[in-house]
Amino acid sequence: MSHFQTLGQLNMPPKSLHHAKLRQPLDAIKRTAVIGLRQGISPRRLALTLALGFAIGCIPVVGIPTLVCAAIALIMRLNLPAIQAANYIVMPLQLALIVPFVRFGGWLTASSPSHPLQASVLLHATPLVLLSQFGSMAGQALLAWAVFAIPAVLLLTFTLPLLLRRIPAVAAAKAGH
Repeated sequence: MSHFQTLGQLNMPPKSLHHAKLRQPLDAIKRTAVIGLRQGISPRRLALTLALGFAIGCIPVVGIPTLVCAAIALIMRLNLPAIQAANYIVMPLQLALIVPFVRFGGWLTASSPSHPLQASVLLHATPLVLLSQFGSMAGQALLAWAVFAIPAVLLLTFTLPLLLRRIPAVAAAKAGH
């Protein structure tokens, strides 16, 4: 055995310690979920919360979903951490869907951009033209998002309770009430 292998083995914590460090955040999340569920969240209510968080999290305007999720959670008295967790989980999907939503929205409204999005055009456009162009694209993207979001929320709201009831922590929390 070389000198470096010996030093490496001496400085490495046991595998069980690595395993414990990895499990701590997962166990904390599980405990938090069980506490929340024991405080009265039914699987159906949790499903609605998650469905709204997933759908709102895909709004194709960066920065808006967090505020909308918070407002809806407060207005509808939904679990704020759960809706925000669902929102943050789909954030990569939100970014990936911006261009498809803009294109689908443009198709729905049968409009094409008056100025193509090319670097040379954007660099020489007036602020008013840029604002108008991006506002139009955002509106088209929001229209396309709504076309997909409404059925998605309905579908998830009715299918997630079936999946949630299979999770032992959810079943135990429901049995505790």
